[in-house]
Amino acid sequence: MADERGGGENNINDNMGNQLQLLPDNEEEEEEEEDDMETEDRDSEEAEKPNIITFDPSLPTSHAYLGSDMEEFHGRTVHDDDSCQTIPVLPHTAVMLVPGQTLPLQLFRPQEVSMMRSVIQRDRTFAVLAHSDAGEPEAEFGTTAEIYAYREEQEYGIETVKVKAVGRQRFKVHEIRTQADGIRQAKVQILPERILPDPLSAVQLTSLSRLHMHPSSKPPTQSCKQAQCWKFHCASLTPWPPWVYALYDSESLMNRVKKQLHEWDENLKDDSLPTNAVDFSYRVAACLPIDDALRLQLLKIGSAIQRLRCELDIMDRCTSLCCKQCQDTEITTKNEIFSLSLYGPMAAYVNPHGYVHETLTVYKANNLNLVGRPSTLHSWFPGYAWTIAQCRTCGSHMGWKFTATKKDLSPPRFWGLTRSAMLPRIPQGDGDEGREGSRLFCL
Repeated sequence: MADERGGGENNINDNMGNQLQLLPDNEEEEEEEEDDMETEDRDSEEAEKPNIITFDPSLPTSHAYLGSDMEEFHGRTVHDDDSCQTIPVLPHTAVMLVPGQTLPLQLFRPQEVSMMRSVIQRDRTFAVLAHSDAGEPEAEFGTTAEIYAYREEQEYGIETVKVKAVGRQRFKVHEIRTQADGIRQAKVQILPERILPDPLSAVQLTSLSRLHMHPSSKPPTQSCKQAQCWKFHCASLTPWPPWVYALYDSESLMNRVKKQLHEWDENLKDDSLPTNAVDFSYRVAACLPIDDALRLQLLKIGSAIQRLRCELDIMDRCTSLCCKQCQDTEITTKNEIFSLSLYGPMAAYVNPHGYVHETLTVYKANNLNLVGRPSTLHSWFPGYAWTIAQCRTCGSHMGWKFTATKKDLSPPRFWGLTRSAMLPRIPQGDGDEGREGSRLFCL
């Protein structure tokens, strides 16, 4: 999006996105000022979920708005577990990156451009620190990001670097030093991913294990319930019932999460999800519309099984999403979430000012006012025009309303809500009243 004016005075993130004006056309600025009027949205009252989505979900994943002639890199940089590495830190970022998540960037500051050029010449890896909402002075954790597409250009005399990167490995920060050129270098320890064994592996008979078929090789007629009964037949040899072991079985947890995901998104296809438990848990973490405090807790967990258990708890108890600024204004419910991208219902996109928005797509949103006229300029969803949306109560920038420019495009309209402006509403349990930090119940 070309602009997202309208955030409150305290909305630092939006201000950061608007510091660089790359469209110095006075006529356009005058038109924007004339169009900068608020209108109440009424389409949401009549919005219905379409039966068929005709939009190509591969379009948002290509980030075509960055340009089609980017230099692509192949291969992968993987650091040894528990090893200490010195990695340059990406400055001025408000994204808490998750392994496997795509991060598009547009960088203009000379320091950032210089850093990226140096990174390209080395191993294409930089550090993204995980700053939470708590406002701690220094981040303790983060994720390495590896560049897989790169492009340099000049716009209005300003050197610009456009980057596509992907999150790789979690790390813990040991020390951060600032070089003479202003670039920060972080000494980090790569955090391992603990692969836990099957909960019943200690009592399974080796002679019978070869008879247990892999899930992908099960015949179509075999029900999931029959498969689970076979998998946990060894529980009869222990004092505990099968359901206890199912709580810590990766396959069972993944099936439960998929069931929840289908409740959130009816159009979700299982074949678009990773089959590996570690990658699957990170994909879910990147798609959950939770605030930074909860995402940081998920990032600290070093086991896919425990991460999936926490994600299940969040998905089960999160009922709706509210405005983060005023906290009482409900914007949407989890029943309105859907996927318009192969990434899932939420993905990261970057606007021309260089600010990254993790945008959640929903069919319907409430309590929002629209600002300005629809525009197709720099649209993250080709074929849709965007209009800035603000909270009707406090005026905070919440995202955009997208409207199809062609009649045969479905859905005809939807909303893109930025994660940084939302707060998940998680009702307190019976024993949570009065407990500080009860929203971290699952962790």
